[in-house]
Amino acid sequence: MRTLAIANQKGGSAKTTTAVNLAAALGERGCRVLLLDLDPQASASQWYGITNAGRGLLDVLVDHGTLEALVQPTAAQGVDLVPASTWLVGVEKALAGETGAETRLRRHLEALPADRWAYVVVDCPPTLGLLTVNALAAVQAVLVPVEAHVMALQGLAQLLQTVDVVQARLNPALAIAGILACRVHARTRHAQEVVEELRRRFGPLVYQVVIRDNVRLAECPSFGCPITHYAPRSPGAEDYRALAAELLQRQGDVTHAQAPHDRHQSPRRRRS
Repeated sequence: MRTLAIANQKGGSAKTTTAVNLAAALGERGCRVLLLDLDPQASASQWYGITNAGRGLLDVLVDHGTLEALVQPTAAQGVDLVPASTWLVGVEKALAGETGAETRLRRHLEALPADRWAYVVVDCPPTLGLLTVNALAAVQAVLVPVEAHVMALQGLAQLLQTVDVVQARLNPALAIAGILACRVHARTRHAQEVVEELRRRFGPLVYQVVIRDNVRLAECPSFGCPITHYAPRSPGAEDYRALAAELLQRQGDVTHAQAPHDRHQSPRRRRS
């Protein structure tokens, strides 16, 4: 079972859009995926029509329950969901002074049945607080979506510094799965320059795939399904399918990477 956090503390980076649609694209390719919503805003949960998940995930993080008990099926092929709710805003207070507060999620992920899901995709909150640190301490790799705007580059540097700290103190095995340019306006020179700057600074850590700006991606949450269902032949669906293929290829999962998909650095910053 591979574990992957989708993280960026800057709002508007297409983090939840990437978590939901990458999970769906992996599901199309035959991977069983568990999407774990760790964001108190619960955007990924609401995407699938779950508006009140109660205390469940908060209780798990304070060791009153199991992740497996919270799993719900979704309408997306191969994708299950652990939903979030606004109760998660209380996690900092609930775990204040607790030993091992930063590794609670790791213990619960390790308790999941190893053969039930091929991937666990964690949608992190848009902050670098305790929830995001728990995710980074628990997973094997982090994928960083970045809006194709010059102001997003500063936030990226801050996140990568956090990844370095988590690697050093909590999770030496943590790797960078890749940096993903999102909301790329094909006809806007500024967006192209930001993508070029990402490639200049971070080289092969930057995915070859970019997620083009596409109105269908903005519409599909209102319909309770990922882009691969809502507009399966749209540029957004094409881009997230291509991202799933590149992710699988980078991780050496050749069987899934070659499956048909139309079924309707610094030394520490290693790629997974």
